[in-house]
Amino acid sequence: MFSNDLHPVKIAIIGAGNVGASTGYALLLSGLAAEIVLIDLNRDKAEGEVMDLNHAAPFTHQTKITCGNYEDCAGAAIVIITAGANQKPGQSRLDLLRINAKIIEDIVPKVTQNAPSTILLVASNPVDVLTYRSWKLSGFPQSRVLGSGTVLDTGRLRYTLGQRLNVDPSNIHADVVGEHGDSELPVWSRANISGNPLAEFYQTTGEDVQQIMKESFQETKNAAYEIINKKGMTDFGISAGLVRIVEAILRDENTLMTVSTAGTFAGVQDVALSMPKKVNRTGAHHVIDIKLAPEEGQALEKSAHTIKASLDSLNE
Repeated sequence: MFSNDLHPVKIAIIGAGNVGASTGYALLLSGLAAEIVLIDLNRDKAEGEVMDLNHAAPFTHQTKITCGNYEDCAGAAIVIITAGANQKPGQSRLDLLRINAKIIEDIVPKVTQNAPSTILLVASNPVDVLTYRSWKLSGFPQSRVLGSGTVLDTGRLRYTLGQRLNVDPSNIHADVVGEHGDSELPVWSRANISGNPLAEFYQTTGEDVQQIMKESFQETKNAAYEIINKKGMTDFGISAGLVRIVEAILRDENTLMTVSTAGTFAGVQDVALSMPKKVNRTGAHHVIDIKLAPEEGQALEKSAHTIKASLDSLNE
C-alpha cells in the first residue's frame, strides 16, 4: 500500500480545480507518488490538467499521471478530496455548506467502495464539517479520515512570526487549533522558539510582546481573505500543506500536525477540529492533550460549539 521498491504509491485527487491541480503539481515535484490520478466531473478540465502535468514530468520525477474515474481510486494509498463550490457574492456560509455537503455525500461512498483501505484527506471547505461528514459516510476508523484543518493556518502563523523576528519559521513552534475559520485560536501559552518561550524571546528584543502576538495572529487569520481579494482564490499554500501531510503519512513519520479529525474536544462531542495529531501510515491519532491556558480552553470550547452548530444546521 505504501511506498517502497515493490509497491509504488498511487494517490488519487478528487477535484481538478485550482487546489486539486496545484496539489497534483506539488505532488509531482515531491516525487512521493509513482502514480497520480485526477478525477473531476468536468472531464475536459481534468484531462487538460493531466496533459499539462505530464509535460512537466520529464523535468521532475518519472510519474504516471492519468485522468480517471472513481474506479481508479482502487489501490490508492491516499485519496485527497478538494472538490467543492466556492462561495459566491451574496451567498451565505450555510448555503455553501449545504452545497458542499451534498458534493461530499456523492463522493465519499464512491471512493470507499473502490478503495476500502485508503486514507481520506479532505481539503474542501468548510473543512472541519466536511471532514466529520466524510468520516460518518465512510465507515472508516477516525484515524483514516483527516482534514487539512489548521495546518495552513499554523504555517501562516509561523511564517508571520519568522518575518517579524527574522527567525527561520522551522525553529518556531506555535500552533493554531480549533476550527479552520473565524473561531480558530493560537496556542500562545505553549509557543516557543527552539524551546524558549515565545514571550521571553520577544522580551530580548525590547518590543511590545502582546502587540506583536496580536498583530501576527490577525495577519494569519485574515490572510485567506486578503489573498482571495487580490487573486481570487488560495491554492499554493494549501497544496503544499496537503503534500506535507501526504509525506508524513507515506514516510510513517509520526509527525505532530494540526490536522482535523472527528472526536470529542473541549467537552463537545461529535465534532471535527484541529489539535496536534500524530500523523503516520495509519492516519492521524490523538496522542497528547495540550495544557491550554484557561482563556485558550474557553476559546477552544467556543470553536468546537461553532463547528457543532454548523453540523446541526445540516440536519435542519
